Amino acid sequence: MNNKTKKEIWLFISGFGIMFAVLSWLQESSILSKDIGWTKGFYAVISGFFLYKYFRGGL
Repeated sequence: MNNKTKKEIWLFISGFGIMFAVLSWLQESSILSKDIGWTKGFYAVISGFFLYKYFRGGL
């Protein structure tokens, strides 16, 4: 696996992590329901993808 591929994977995982943290913060602030369960991870993947695409210049 070359360095460019590793960088892209790292950027996508970073986007997921950032959005998961934001959603967790929204839960702790009682803006989101505390019992959203596995959907928080799903929302983090979707919104993290858009974050990744935005900062990579793809949107």
